[in-house]
Amino acid sequence: MSQTRLLFIHGAGGFTDDRRIADGLGDALGLPVDMPEFSSGDMSLQAWADPLRTRLSTLGADDLLVAHSFGATILLHVLAEPGYAGPRRAVLLAMPNWGPEGWDVDEYDFDGQPPRGVALSLHHCVDDEEVPIGHLDLNAALLPDVQLHRHETGGHQFVGQVDAVAANVR
Repeated sequence: MSQTRLLFIHGAGGFTDDRRIADGLGDALGLPVDMPEFSSGDMSLQAWADPLRTRLSTLGADDLLVAHSFGATILLHVLAEPGYAGPRRAVLLAMPNWGPEGWDVDEYDFDGQPPRGVALSLHHCVDDEEVPIGHLDLNAALLPDVQLHRHETGGHQFVGQVDAVAANVR
């Protein structure tokens, strides 16, 4: 039986900055971390979703998905695609809302059906200066079965909150 793995999808331009979150979660959970680098030049949904689909096809149902900020947006879109058959739990950190009440960008706006068969949890720090905390409630309205976690401090990079996120994953 193979060990559970953690796939971490970094945020826009966050490959270096998000490494601390990914490694911290891996250490706290005792899981090996796979953190591929996604394009910082092409920020289209397709440019990130295509390699993500390829990576997801190598994972099993018991593996864990964690995505931060823009990466969480892309992961949500892929999880909601018809026929998705990858890992069954995902943690979305500081996910922006791209609808009219959020940042209002049609390409990234999630207006589909929530992913089926995937246990989702949303984490957001109240003091996030990049993605306002109000995005958490906007996203929760789109995902009625999601588990919500508000962290009073930690900012966009979840400073001091990685163990709390890990505790909620266990």
